[in-house]
Amino acid sequence: MDFEEIYREYFKEVYLFIKSLSHDESIAEEITQEAFFKALKSIEKFEGSKDIRAWLFTIAKNTYFSHYKRKKRQIDLDVKEEPSTGVQIVKHLMNEEDAFTVHQFLHSMDEPYKEVFSLRTFGELPFEKIGRLFGKSSGWARVTFYRARKKIMEYMEELNHERD
Repeated sequence: MDFEEIYREYFKEVYLFIKSLSHDESIAEEITQEAFFKALKSIEKFEGSKDIRAWLFTIAKNTYFSHYKRKKRQIDLDVKEEPSTGVQIVKHLMNEEDAFTVHQFLHSMDEPYKEVFSLRTFGELPFEKIGRLFGKSSGWARVTFYRARKKIMEYMEELNHERD
């Protein structure tokens, strides 16, 4: 599969993923283009062992968060309180310092926890689709997500105790 085919096949999915993060069509288009440009530049680093869709989503997610950090004072993100993400995680993500800490911790987490948590929380993908991305069941995706969320919450509680 050449890069043009990859672009045609996955552009819409990556765009919708970024749109779900940014809630802005023009930002989503800009970030998606930038993410595919980065993917093109580093295609030789792509390991065939990983799903190309997950690899593209990771690049797109990282591109979005880099963009968000650069523009954080200009972008008003509406963080919705959704039952699937848990009230505590939403509170942490609404606080800029905590959000950065959560993302730092998330970056250090092992796979598949990092990817599953990101796809569910930021990509708002259903467990069924996440499971399919990894060639697993929706139950596997659900359990992996809750384990990742538990690790993040324990880490945040530990940090809060250290701050007190």
